[in-house]
Amino acid sequence: MFPVSENELSEKIIGAAIEVHKELGPGLLESIYEAALFQELSSLGLHVQRQVPVETSYKGQKLGVGYRFDLLVEEKVIIELKAVEAISNIHVAQLLKYLKLSNLKLGLLLNFNVKYMKHGVKRVVNNL
Repeated sequence: MFPVSENELSEKIIGAAIEVHKELGPGLLESIYEAALFQELSSLGLHVQRQVPVETSYKGQKLGVGYRFDLLVEEKVIIELKAVEAISNIHVAQLLKYLKLSNLKLGLLLNFNVKYMKHGVKRVVNNL
């Protein structure tokens, strides 16, 4: 199998999120969407990890695990899930920080608390 680019993964992830949203609709907890999206992406043959710890440091001292990605797909794309009224700038900043800490290029912020999933997708890039 050939390596898959971040953009190709993004298309698959968004398609899977739309499928989950069609099945479950808005109004549930983030953890439910996380479990369902994990299952949907895994069924596509993608390598997906849940609640991936990210170690942080301060002035050279390791602070231990400070953050956890909701999902990490193919070691390339971070998915941060939300079930909120609206995506805010702090959600975008959080995902951008995750990308910088992990030295990854693409993250998807997916808000399932929308009428149509296409309105709940925000791409966040770090030097892509």
